[in-house]
Amino acid sequence: MAKYLDQAREVMRVEAEGITALLDQLDADFDRAVDMVLACSGRVIITGIGKSGIIGQKIAATLNSTGTSALFLHPVEAMHGDLGLVDARDVVLAISYSGETVELNLLLPSLKNRGAGIIAMTGNANSTLAGHGDAVLKVAVPREACPLGLAPTASTTAALAMGDALAVVLLNCKNFQAADFRRNHPGGSLGERLKVKVSEVMLTEEQIPLIAVERPLTEAVVVLNERNLGAVLIMAGENLLGIITDGDIRRLVSRGDTLAMRTIEDVMTKAPKAIDDQLLAADALSIMQRHEITFLPVRNQAGHLVGALHLQDLLGKGEFRFMV
Repeated sequence: MAKYLDQAREVMRVEAEGITALLDQLDADFDRAVDMVLACSGRVIITGIGKSGIIGQKIAATLNSTGTSALFLHPVEAMHGDLGLVDARDVVLAISYSGETVELNLLLPSLKNRGAGIIAMTGNANSTLAGHGDAVLKVAVPREACPLGLAPTASTTAALAMGDALAVVLLNCKNFQAADFRRNHPGGSLGERLKVKVSEVMLTEEQIPLIAVERPLTEAVVVLNERNLGAVLIMAGENLLGIITDGDIRRLVSRGDTLAMRTIEDVMTKAPKAIDDQLLAADALSIMQRHEITFLPVRNQAGHLVGALHLQDLLGKGEFRFMV
């Protein structure tokens, strides 16, 4: 059995090597590609054939779900009428590792004639496809995971990673938020989670990691470890004073301090971000995204602490809890 595991690990090493190789290939053309899409008043038309076409379909799906309108156009179907989908408002992302795919390259002059901008994604910067590109996304890999060097493996993984990089950069440029994602996923499990109120998914009562402000800092660390939610809320009676996170403790230790040298008040963040229990889970996710946090105290309309919300409760890791 070990021989199969060794082979599997080698495939993953080769594919990881391929993605890492992309870092040195990123250049001004990536910025140019992003600017082309941002300036585009139409859609991103993605085209490719074979395995590249399958990767293109996935990239199109990712773009659509993250705020960039896209569709996949098969090169052969394009040459038999579907070219009518493309006009000068569009940007075309053409994918071919070799850059010499005949069916795709036959399409390129027609795309140019229609006034569409072309982003070429290829492993060959000197190819026909690259020559037609207004921007070239280079995705060359050192080797394929296939021992014959024939089946696209590391190269398709690299193309997929480059597509994800493009989608995420565009998402950030457009300030795409969790609520926007929810609108694009009304039928998905994540969309369903984000449509409910915070009160339906929050931790309550004994589930909330709490500690009194007058307790030793060491006890706060014990609560952090026991609850394993990355944070503990600091209380003065029924009033929420602050929050201590795993990161706060790591930073304390990295400075050379010891837990005995500090109090809870020394370490906690005062007046932490919180959310009303009647808002939507999508609103909570937006707050977490905006402030780069994973844990939110929950208050009722009277301002009293009634729960807490962890990112995993929104994204569905483990059991998705509802109050009953």
